[in-house]
Amino acid sequence: MNELQTAQQQGKAINVDVLIAGAGPCGLMLANELGLRGITCLLVDPKATTAFNPQANATQARTMEHFRRIGIANQIRALGLPADHPTDIAYFTRFATHELARLRLPTAAQASEHVRGLRGAWNAAELPHRVSQKFVEAVLREHAEARTDRPVAFGWKLLDFEQNDAGVSARVAPTEGDGEPVRVRARYLVGADGARSTVRQALGIAYSGATGVQRAFMGGRMFAVYLRAPTFYEQLPHDLAWMYVSVNPERRVFMASVDGRGEFAFHAAVHPDEDPSGWTHDDAQRLFAQASGMNLPIEILSTGTWIAGHSLVAERYQHGRVFIAGDAAHLFTPTGGLGYNTAVGDAVNLGWKLASVLRGHSRPELLDSYDAERRPIGVRNTTYARGFADSIGGYQTTPTLEAEGPEGDALRAQASEVLNAHVRREFNIPGVTFGERYDGSPTVASDGSAPPPDSANDYQPSTCPGGRLPHVWLGGERSLYDELGFEWTVLAPGALREVAQALVEAGKAAGLDVTLRLCDEPEARETLGDAVLVVRPDQVIAWRGGTAPEPGSVWRRVACTP
Repeated sequence: MNELQTAQQQGKAINVDVLIAGAGPCGLMLANELGLRGITCLLVDPKATTAFNPQANATQARTMEHFRRIGIANQIRALGLPADHPTDIAYFTRFATHELARLRLPTAAQASEHVRGLRGAWNAAELPHRVSQKFVEAVLREHAEARTDRPVAFGWKLLDFEQNDAGVSARVAPTEGDGEPVRVRARYLVGADGARSTVRQALGIAYSGATGVQRAFMGGRMFAVYLRAPTFYEQLPHDLAWMYVSVNPERRVFMASVDGRGEFAFHAAVHPDEDPSGWTHDDAQRLFAQASGMNLPIEILSTGTWIAGHSLVAERYQHGRVFIAGDAAHLFTPTGGLGYNTAVGDAVNLGWKLASVLRGHSRPELLDSYDAERRPIGVRNTTYARGFADSIGGYQTTPTLEAEGPEGDALRAQASEVLNAHVRREFNIPGVTFGERYDGSPTVASDGSAPPPDSANDYQPSTCPGGRLPHVWLGGERSLYDELGFEWTVLAPGALREVAQALVEAGKAAGLDVTLRLCDEPEARETLGDAVLVVRPDQVIAWRGGTAPEPGSVWRRVACTP
């Protein structure tokens, strides 16, 4: 019998610091962040367990850096495709016919080897990893339960809540069966409960942005099939890839490899004159044959429909002691894989702030910076995803694309040029991945310098306050990120030790956990410059300077210390 069932039988309430509704990647990551900081939380989700369907299939490099920060990156990287499986993105008329474009990318094993040699835009502690969300959720759940010392309450849903100046009082109940709801008293509530968020709707928060955008592809209804095709690899007449995209006038499809052994997440565009509500497994087989050009035996594991064409962001992310995050706060068309990764970023941002306020290290005003920082990122990232969808969805096909002879050859050569440009636009995105910035945040101390331009396909490392700390490989082997404190870090050249030490002592006096790291290695000085940097728990630079006239004022600004 779990804790909620016991409370239900005894008619008792449960008291926690934070109640989290929704155990997808966002809610599970938030539970990890809070659990690592000793914050009590209860995570409820109406599903029976973590995801069965593959859902998102791309973990961006920045998300992998966060997984590294909480100690699970190696475990995540061991999942998904085999270590030697290609992670290319490839475009075909049909999978078994003409290859039109390909972006070759490193395997998981190569990524682990090559990352130490990368400089410039892709200088990072981690590279992207092609792994299904279902595998990521299982790992996040394992560590969330260990770190919070409380099982995730799957099969329980949030009914309603009310809040006052002291906290939130909510009611949760089993998804199936009868029984009285259980009262949960929490200091804060976070709705990470998806697109139809109970929390967002109860707060009366609307989405704004674009929806219902129609395109030939990635705009409109999509039919999703989780399938097993055990002979696909041996019958494919091309190099293996991670993602296969069919471009023909009969059926536009993208298909991601789930396990590298024959399981795939297959997503087909539904034509305006089609109604997929009654489609059967035979229809799924028909669509697979259309996209692949092969009559292969396949096993259907699940089917469903979803709508592409959203770029929606909630009008606000907070109301009093209640927050929303993940899909509850933003809805993406999944081009670029930005929805799930943005959701993890929400959890990271909110997690350390909630913990700092709950531990009494920061004033509640710190929490106001969550909306100020993450909502603009939601707008930014949905805009990028929409641009990627416009790029591929606007490309029109004709039967000539599949024709033999000079006319077909010429059109395929033209398609190759267009699609090779597109795939690099959508998937070589260090700027999107690393370039999120919190300029204008009330807890970022601007020094008047101009931030680098925001460009999807280029990232310029910068120590201008408000952005990710540029990554450095020390001695070609050690990641600077591994030498940061889990909470706050002051980085400085040895010549500014006294300034840095004064900042550390002032932070500790205010109750913060602050680590001092002197950086005199040549590669660190080249990248980080000659200033003192105050780095937040989420690896964002909050302050930069050569002197701190009154060190306590720095912490009152960036950490809202009392």
